[in-house]
Amino acid sequence: MTRSLVLYDNFTRSLRPFEPLRPDGEVGLYTCGPTVYDDQHIGNYRTFLFEDILKRVLRWNGHRVKHVMNVTDVGHLVGDGDDGEDKLVKGARRAGRSAWEIADHFTRAFVRDLELLRIEKADILCRATDHIAEQIAFIVALEARGFTYRTSDGIYFDTSKLPSYGELARLDTAGLDAGRRVAMGDKHAATDFALWKFSPEAGARREMEWESPWGIGFPGWHIECSAMAQKYLGDFFDIHCGGEDHIPVHHTNEIAQTEARVGTRLANFWLHGYFLVHAPEDPHDETRKMSKSTEDFLRVALLVERGYDLHAYRYFCFTGHYRTQLSFSWQALDAAKAAFVRLQSGFASLEHDRATPPDASSMDGFESAINADLNMPRALAVAWDVLRGSLPSAVKRATLARFDDVLGFDLSSPVSCIEETVPPPIRALADERLHARSRGDYAQADALRTKLREAGWTMEDRPGGYRLRRC
Repeated sequence: MTRSLVLYDNFTRSLRPFEPLRPDGEVGLYTCGPTVYDDQHIGNYRTFLFEDILKRVLRWNGHRVKHVMNVTDVGHLVGDGDDGEDKLVKGARRAGRSAWEIADHFTRAFVRDLELLRIEKADILCRATDHIAEQIAFIVALEARGFTYRTSDGIYFDTSKLPSYGELARLDTAGLDAGRRVAMGDKHAATDFALWKFSPEAGARREMEWESPWGIGFPGWHIECSAMAQKYLGDFFDIHCGGEDHIPVHHTNEIAQTEARVGTRLANFWLHGYFLVHAPEDPHDETRKMSKSTEDFLRVALLVERGYDLHAYRYFCFTGHYRTQLSFSWQALDAAKAAFVRLQSGFASLEHDRATPPDASSMDGFESAINADLNMPRALAVAWDVLRGSLPSAVKRATLARFDDVLGFDLSSPVSCIEETVPPPIRALADERLHARSRGDYAQADALRTKLREAGWTMEDRPGGYRLRRC
């Protein structure tokens, strides 16, 4: 017997049954997106993968999803506080390009990585710089309600005016020493945060700055999400997601802004994906958070360069629950790669009959797993039980194909990588040859087979697809 979807809400610190707020069943989902001053590392993509699974599971349960994701292209300062240089401006100077060019370049790179990882793009991907008017209007409303004050460097939110401040993170605001989280300057309290920052004096003007009721400047980091979420999803919507590092500052401040303006906590559920960390080489050492500031900054492109099918990384992320930190090592990724290839090749060997329905009992087990707060390790175990079990071959295939709506492994693709993971350029050549052969262009198909052979691969034609082997 199946069960309803249950999610862990960090605001209440509890597992709660999920029901959409809207009577038509549409789910409003807001997820914190990238700060586009550089590529994202594979730890960032672990969070985006968890959010992709959440969206797929919501659809599995019959809900339509309106997914909004922000792109931070202004206001996110080095150190994540209220002082220091904007990360975009710093990245632009390092690259010798404008901040606008950097933002556009890394936004496109982000979307390209999403496609490689089979992470579905948000319905609305909104840039902070396209919503300056909404952010100014939000600050004006907070000012009218008495929640702001002016300092020498900007307009700040006065957390002392909001007794519930810090509820999401269970912050001991009285115990926070000045400057412990952020630099004080002439702020009233350590927890107060910038809504609008003033630009430097003339002659040192920034690339990204706008006129406002308080003078020329730029928005703080937190105001963008409150303003854009409200614009596209309303004052109170279903689910807000992000990384675990957003809990104590960014999401805490989002909630404060929205509660001060409209009296809601912005979202009914607050879900957070936990870090991908570096496994220590020495078992006595501690794990390290993955970061862009370290020499071992791991990009998606590096996985591709090393010959990994990115489905293997997706599989690896599913071996841990999203609410637990996951240790990354190349050995762990190799194990996930091997497991994925076995799953993919096992699926390819199954009998295909379009009229065969999936197994009801296995479907129930899989749904129970994904509906138990997105328990992907258990969902993978159910998939393996199906593949290794005694069900008829066509029933296994139909069942696993249905699971793949959530897993996102593209198991029904004609490509069957039997011997080892195929690099994307080789896969593209093989797919092109398959299409040429299917339309009867045998001369082109032969030419592409020759290219594959020159690259060190042989291609065997099979019913509905092909098999690739290294020469």
